[in-house]
Amino acid sequence: MTRSAEVDAYMATLDHHMTAQVEKLRTAILGADPRVNEAIKWNAPSFFIDDHFATFNLHYPDRVQIVLHAGAKVNPDAIQFEISDPAGLLKWASVDRASVTFGSAAEVDDRLASFLDILRQWIALTS
Repeated sequence: MTRSAEVDAYMATLDHHMTAQVEKLRTAILGADPRVNEAIKWNAPSFFIDDHFATFNLHYPDRVQIVLHAGAKVNPDAIQFEISDPAGLLKWASVDRASVTFGSAAEVDDRLASFLDILRQWIALTS
């Protein structure tokens, strides 16, 4: 697991009521695949192998959202991603962009395994 000093510094100043859950999710994402690295993108922690595939959206004060994407821009020629999501966590924004939202610490705890299953599928499709 490779933590970046840039993201460590960001996390040290993060003022969000779910900071502990952001850190828990960050650790889980970094541990999902040994190739995963992190940086700050769009003013939030973002994760990449060759290209960025997941970025936190921390603009909401009452929840934590992770945007799953295939790079910075929507690809209009992309084929619909096929992701097994029996827990119904994904909210699709386009064929190659979706988000997962956690509204509480309990949701992070209860849905972490399902999220990591989705994340590993996403990594396989995007790297």
